[in-house]
Amino acid sequence: MPRPPCGDGNQARPDDDHCTVTSRSPAARRTPAFLLMGAVLFAAGTGTATAHVHVDAPGAVAGGGPVTLEFSAAAEADAGITAMRTRLPAGIAPADVSLASGPAGWTLTPTAQGFEVGGPALPSGEDAEYAVTVARLPAGVTELTFPTVQVYADGTEDAWIEQEVPGGPEPELPAPVLAVAPGTAVPWTPAPVTPAPTAEPAPTGGAEPAEPTATAPDPAAAAEEGAGSGRLVAVAAAAGLAALAGGLWYRRSRAER
Repeated sequence: MPRPPCGDGNQARPDDDHCTVTSRSPAARRTPAFLLMGAVLFAAGTGTATAHVHVDAPGAVAGGGPVTLEFSAAAEADAGITAMRTRLPAGIAPADVSLASGPAGWTLTPTAQGFEVGGPALPSGEDAEYAVTVARLPAGVTELTFPTVQVYADGTEDAWIEQEVPGGPEPELPAPVLAVAPGTAVPWTPAPVTPAPTAEPAPTGGAEPAEPTATAPDPAAAAEEGAGSGRLVAVAAAAGLAALAGGLWYRRSRAER
């Protein structure tokens, strides 16, 4: 036989051994919900920290440039921020980075591995927002990490330099990461090679022969030629005299007859 409910159904009577509690009080029903909510809030409060230094470059493409990188650093101390030191990823040289914008009085100084942007301390609680221009992003890389150290006026620092390891826990002080679109490889064209000058080919049979050039006469040949000409003149003169003498003799012999 079922046991009858106790009293008003919300609370058992100590003098009735046969009654049963059919429901709990509203306070009892709310207690587990409060405990569950508290556990969720506690877990959220003890989780890993989120990144407080961000970098962004809208429309950036791997291998493209120049590109402007926008940095934002949240203030985490009572003192004002005085400087931000950043290590550049492989493929970007410190000399290729220049300051695009920043707080009043802040300047950019190249370092051995990157650059530092800093100047007069910002008001307490004010975030540091600045931008740098990079001449060209590395080609073939779509995720670039910029480990950054945040410096305050009281000498304290926040080092946002931890990199995420695949399959590992989320870092507590993660370095800012920039995601860029993959770029198209630019074909490389070698510089034209100028051919060495070649000797001009000899003229073929159809070409006109070159005109002979005058050469100086050989002195010995000239002397010999002159001597030969003199002998010819002498012979001719002797022959002429002989003919003249013959003619005179012929005339004389005719006259004597």
